[in-house]
Amino acid sequence: MEIFTTRFGTLDVEADDLIHFPKGLLGLAQCRDWVLLADTQNDAVAWLQSVDRAEIALGVVSPRRFLSSYQMRVVGRELEPLKLERIQAARVLVVVSKNEGLITLNLKAPLVINLDRRLGRQVIANGELPVQYELGNASSSLKKTA
Repeated sequence: MEIFTTRFGTLDVEADDLIHFPKGLLGLAQCRDWVLLADTQNDAVAWLQSVDRAEIALGVVSPRRFLSSYQMRVVGRELEPLKLERIQAARVLVVVSKNEGLITLNLKAPLVINLDRRLGRQVIANGELPVQYELGNASSSLKKTA
């Protein structure tokens, strides 16, 4: 299938490449189908491109790439809709933002994806995790594209 995007142009994607977020994302409840795209210029970043709205693409990263101690704690029932056979099969990503020239990660509301079933869910993590964690010097590897 072909999808049109404002950032990447027209893309050919397989139906199996789509990741369905039954409840959408925070602030983007109407965007339920997404495709995860590699960034050809920066292997630290991927792009979560909305299939429903061509103009929406979110930069995402694995939080552990920048914070090896990152731990996401959520109530178990939050992950039930993902139908994970084992928790280790979950892929956790966080949204990257640029705020006043700073690169930040949203550690409070990670995206949890069951790649086998192509299901995703944004959850609110328990504990004192920041919505805008500043990357500082580590951000130089993200500046090219985020």
